[in-house]
Amino acid sequence: MNVHLDCFPCFLKQTLIAARLGTDDLIMQERLVKGVLDEIGATDMNRPPAYSTTFLHRKIRDILGKDPFKDNKSEYNQKALKLYPALKKMVHDSKDPLWTAARLAIAGNIIDFGIYSSIDIEGTVKRALETPLAVDNYAELRKTLNEADEVLYLLDNAGEIVFDRILIEQLKDNGIKTKAVAKGMPVLNDATLYDAKEVGLTDVCEVIDNGSDCIGTILDMTPETFRDEFENARLVISKGQGNFETLYSPGKSASKNKQIFFLLQSKCEVVSRELGYEKGAMLLI
Repeated sequence: MNVHLDCFPCFLKQTLIAARLGTDDLIMQERLVKGVLDEIGATDMNRPPAYSTTFLHRKIRDILGKDPFKDNKSEYNQKALKLYPALKKMVHDSKDPLWTAARLAIAGNIIDFGIYSSIDIEGTVKRALETPLAVDNYAELRKTLNEADEVLYLLDNAGEIVFDRILIEQLKDNGIKTKAVAKGMPVLNDATLYDAKEVGLTDVCEVIDNGSDCIGTILDMTPETFRDEFENARLVISKGQGNFETLYSPGKSASKNKQIFFLLQSKCEVVSRELGYEKGAMLLI
């Protein structure tokens, strides 16, 4: 998908969230908002929104001289870890543990400071498990997993990766090896190797980074080593809206050599409208 005019207010909203998380200095907050206007003005309307916000957040970090989301990422990692025992029991006790783990992974996708300044994790999980998926390709996912022995799993946000850990543990229980992919450098609240270690994911599976600070997975802005990993993967599980924006192409996301399954919540009006679903729709595509 490409940038829409409706994306521009969101670019400014993301900047305000970052400014208020990064500093209490009102003068610095003002400097930050004004400082990104050139980046917003240079938006390429023919690329996904995640492409533009990548440059936006580079500018934000440059002006602040730090990662404004660092403390919040750790906070939500710890909040999600406190839920881990109850979530694991929920999966264990369910009739279809893989299905429940996948639903929880989609529920965890609500943890996104690019769009929300605070998140009710427990309430979201409860609502997510009670609400049908707007797109439900679980049967196809299950069939594909039955024929697979390895998955490349594209992580999204900190905090959310605790939910990913539960799904990856379930894949492991089903005899499927998983290689998880974190961001190479801090951007927004996306998970890095540091976050993967903090929540114990590195004890569950191999975790690599994609060598990039891009929002989503912009393949032409990743190093050749990661592009090789991606191209050689037969099965990809892709979490979150940023990865969806940058990788989903109807009719092209699957081939003889690769299938990609997207697990996400549609959190913005533009993506929801493009797909023809209500904002907040949960999708397994």
